[in-house]
This record gives sequence, C-alpha cells and structure tokens, in this order.
Amino acid sequence: MASQSPRPAFHRSLLIGVVIGVLLCAVAVLGWQVWTARTAPSASGIERAALSRELAAAGIAPRQRAAIEGLVRAYLLDHPEVLPEAMERLRSQEVRAMIAPLRDTLETPFDGAVLGNPRGRKVLVEFADYACGYCRRSEADVEAMIAADPDLKVVVRLLPIIGPQSEPAARMGLAAARQGRYAAYHKAIYSGASPSDQSIAAAANVARLDAGAAKTQIADTRVTDELQQNMALARRLGITGTPSWVVGDQLLSGAIGREKLEAAVAQAAKG
Repeated sequence: MASQSPRPAFHRSLLIGVVIGVLLCAVAVLGWQVWTARTAPSASGIERAALSRELAAAGIAPRQRAAIEGLVRAYLLDHPEVLPEAMERLRSQEVRAMIAPLRDTLETPFDGAVLGNPRGRKVLVEFADYACGYCRRSEADVEAMIAADPDLKVVVRLLPIIGPQSEPAARMGLAAARQGRYAAYHKAIYSGASPSDQSIAAAANVARLDAGAAKTQIADTRVTDELQQNMALARRLGITGTPSWVVGDQLLSGAIGREKLEAAVAQAAKG
C-alpha cells in the first residue's frame, strides 16, 4: 500500500495567532455566527478571502497560502473550541492597546485621591461612584488588599454617573483629597447612608474637613476638570458602569471580589 504524505502539523499557538488575524479581518463583517455555523454556504468564500488576505499580508507565498488555508479551515471545523480562545486573546490585545497610551494619566491620581501607599509600585485603578452599591460592596475587598500589601496604591477615579447625588458626593471627595483627608471621607461616605445632602455633610464632618475650604473647593475648576477627565477616560476605555478596574493590561468590571482583584494585581506585578 502506498504511503500517504503526512499532514503538516499545526502548532496550537501558531494557529491561534493566525485565527486572531483572520478574526480581525472577518469577524467584524460576519459576526460570530459565521464561525459557528459550519454549513453556511455564504460564509465559506468570505472566510477564505479573509484568511488569504491575512496570509498574504504575512508574506506567505501563494502555493503555501493555499495549503495553509485548507489546514486552518479544516482545523476550525474540527475544533471550534479554538475560537473562544482566539476571541479572548483578540479582546486582550484590544484592551492592551486601549490602556497603553492612557496608562500615565490613569495611574496619576488627582492630588490626594489615593488609598494605600501613595508611592506603591503596584497600582490598582478604580472607577467608582459613591452612589454605587457594588462599589460600596467592593470597599471591604479593597481595604483588605491594602492591609495585606503595603506596596499597593489604589488610584480612585470618581465617575459620578448613577444619580443626582453622585456628583455632589464626588466633589466633596475631591475637596477631601485637597485637604489631605481623602481616605477618611472615602470610608465615611461608604459607611453612611446613600449619598444625600445630609449624608455627604455627615461624611465630611466625620472626616473632619474644613467646611469653609470645602465649600470653595467643590466648585474649583480643578475638581470639574478631574471629573470631566474621568468621564473622557471612561469613554475611551468603553467603561459604562462602576466599579470598573484597570490593573496592568487588564480592564475588569463589577464587584468581582478580592481574589480576582489580587490575582490581577499579582499578574500585573510580574510585568
């Protein structure tokens, strides 16, 4: 019996890389269903065209291209489980690209609006709204992380988006930061009732703010500029809710718990 030529092996990581390139070209046009609907006759031609363009851009010769196209297509049809992994890796690349040009701005706090070690080498950025119940729920996790890691700096970027008292609470928070009393106010506002004129004033009193100075500071253009900048950063990162977290190259959303936050900080610390 004549022996058959062995089928070229595809290294999984190489395949994922190729798939990511294909996804960049094709998924935006076709949607996820193109990849999962194996028998869709209209998809096959576009898939091949997208893959062909990607391979051509990589400088692969036409003869080799045809063989690789067949292998990739056959592998995807036999192993659709590769696609979620490829999509996740693509998403990670997109997030990394969004964060990179904003990192210095994200990690530089408004004067005094920082928790933990202001000079810490590990940085966790939190987008928060004092009217957010999930932010309030996450506060215990953040406090525990700070207590456990003296090298952790938590930069709080106030994002008043939930209700009419979100902005007054945020402005008082930034006034507290200007007075060097941010951590005290931050703890007091979360410990009290949902933000209202009364609870904001009570938190300011617990934090021992200078009421006269605070009245001027909450209307300061620097406070307004900070809140507008936080809104702009949120838009650029696609953040639509609080709490949201930026740590290293990761963007995380929601009250995800101490364990996941610590894992993200540890991963970022590895570089």
